[in-house]
Amino acid sequence: MLRSLSSVRIEDDGLGGFTEGAIQAGVRVLWAGNHWPEAVRAHAANHPDVEHLTQDLRQADWRVAPAHDLLTASPSCVGNTPARGKEKPHHDTARSTAWAVVDCAEYHRPRAILVENVPGFLDWILYPAWKLALEALGYSVSPHLVEAADCGVPQERLRVIVACTRSKAPLQLKLPKYRHVPALEIIDFEQGSWTPVRKPGRAPATLRRAINGRRQFGDRFVMPYYGSGSGLTGRTLDRPIGTITTVDRWAVVRGSEMRILSISEYKRAMSFPEGYRMPGTSKRLDIHLLGNAIPPLMAKECILALQRAW
Repeated sequence: MLRSLSSVRIEDDGLGGFTEGAIQAGVRVLWAGNHWPEAVRAHAANHPDVEHLTQDLRQADWRVAPAHDLLTASPSCVGNTPARGKEKPHHDTARSTAWAVVDCAEYHRPRAILVENVPGFLDWILYPAWKLALEALGYSVSPHLVEAADCGVPQERLRVIVACTRSKAPLQLKLPKYRHVPALEIIDFEQGSWTPVRKPGRAPATLRRAINGRRQFGDRFVMPYYGSGSGLTGRTLDRPIGTITTVDRWAVVRGSEMRILSISEYKRAMSFPEGYRMPGTSKRLDIHLLGNAIPPLMAKECILALQRAW
């Protein structure tokens, strides 16, 4: 049984979903680090008993982290995700944050490592070298594609979970497949500030999506307020909402009115507990932290699957 957890928070990781999921899985969390002070403050507000470090972890002295059984990491995904856009450079220092996992593993040699990222992480040109480095340290490396909705998260969010274990052969995580929680269960139609769908200045694309969505799904549905995703219609409330990103982009339609989702609804979509504390200084910051986090239920199920496989 894995007894303790050092949660490595690398680059743009969010609120501490790995930590919350680990605690729910019965694992003791010892330490967490992140380069971003806002992320560290948010994590510390919810997990005051955890030791924290604010630093670029590519330059960390890993002697400061305590010995641990399980290392979890969410390296920056911005160099691997297509959501970043073709016009922005992808071969930059953001991808190098994954090497902090190797550095920590070299010093501490934990029994197991779980690394979470977008599926494009496996297409990183240096992924084979990164994998080889962990294998040189005695780890068997086993990547898994995990859909958050299958873990009971009310959101469709496909991620790669790389399980690295000090075992002779790679471990295969056998994850249960739960009922998909529909968006209807996370939305409160009695709250928020509603505005007319047809109002001056509304983008034509938004109007078309609202009209098409109403035709296909009726008077109530969710849709991206801007950008791509969910086609030209939005999506029914009978399925999980689409991926929560770092920008405030999901809207709910009620008849001739619409509004953007609230922070409490975004939290439920990410499976954070209702009492989990947000910075609250701005919605933009809260959404950024939420969108970068791993959903706690997803983290919990992956850790429990690792324990069962071990």
